[in-house]
Amino acid sequence: MLVIEDKWVWDFWLHQEGDDWHLYYLQADKRLNDPTLRHWHVSQGHAISTDLRNWTIKGTCLQPAEAPAWDDKTTWTGSVIKDDAGLWHLFYTGTRNSEQGLKQRIGHATSTDGHDWQRVGTGLALDIDRDLYEEYTPGHWHDRALRDPWVMKDPDGDGWLMYFTARVPGKAEANEAGAIGLAYSPDLYHWQIQPPVFTGSFGQLEVPQVFKHQNRWYCLFCTNAEHWSAAYTQTANGPPVGGTHYLMADHHLGPWRVAPGPFLDGSDPVRRYAGKIVRHKGDLLFMGFLHDTQEGEFVGRIDEPVSVKVDSSGLLGITER
Repeated sequence: MLVIEDKWVWDFWLHQEGDDWHLYYLQADKRLNDPTLRHWHVSQGHAISTDLRNWTIKGTCLQPAEAPAWDDKTTWTGSVIKDDAGLWHLFYTGTRNSEQGLKQRIGHATSTDGHDWQRVGTGLALDIDRDLYEEYTPGHWHDRALRDPWVMKDPDGDGWLMYFTARVPGKAEANEAGAIGLAYSPDLYHWQIQPPVFTGSFGQLEVPQVFKHQNRWYCLFCTNAEHWSAAYTQTANGPPVGGTHYLMADHHLGPWRVAPGPFLDGSDPVRRYAGKIVRHKGDLLFMGFLHDTQEGEFVGRIDEPVSVKVDSSGLLGITER
């Protein structure tokens, strides 16, 4: 697993380059003493591995901008992709001090080596469309969600797609407003926000990862037990848990549906969070960061990968060590 003794490590994303896996992750200094403060004292780290188990730490690769800036408070979760010319692109979540970190936007930086990132202009790539997505509403939800971008090539064309965590307006139950948002770009630099591809069932669907396996599309997400909607709670297979689950579809734009059956990787208290599925040497593997001990103490390290099995109906299952 990835362990940094003097830092908490949590949300992460991966990019494969030849035999190397590049791991990017959120990190915060343990000298804060209180792990709940990590979100507001965050930077991004970078490590490299060939086997997803033994990691070479490359150090900090992105941190909040100097004030005043739209991302001068936090630089949160994102994704990395390379364009056809070989330039690396990082898309990430940012918040600003003047808004107390309550309003999230999505940023863009590029690199020639996958480590030293330069913001594109001010770095701002995508802001909210209030007709499509929920604005910050005190007393209804704790922030304005526009975060966790997952960028990939458009399977139907020459452009690029960005999936992200968001919420939709007009829902009386806060836990019915969670959404997987969408944006489109012809070139990775100019983004057009689109209507969400999925809404409902949860108050938030964090850290989406969209991928195809065989003839089905999957969208991993993570959420907490307290963010299950009343309707999903009534129909779910088991009591509310926190962790990683997934949506399924026949097309990358949907219609998406919550996978039936038990949560893919759920527990109470939350054992692992922000899970990712990777294809390594022909196998599907699942990775998550270790969240809580059985006593509820935050851990903050990235677990070793475990095997993922796919049954005849396309449902995913984790095989623990």
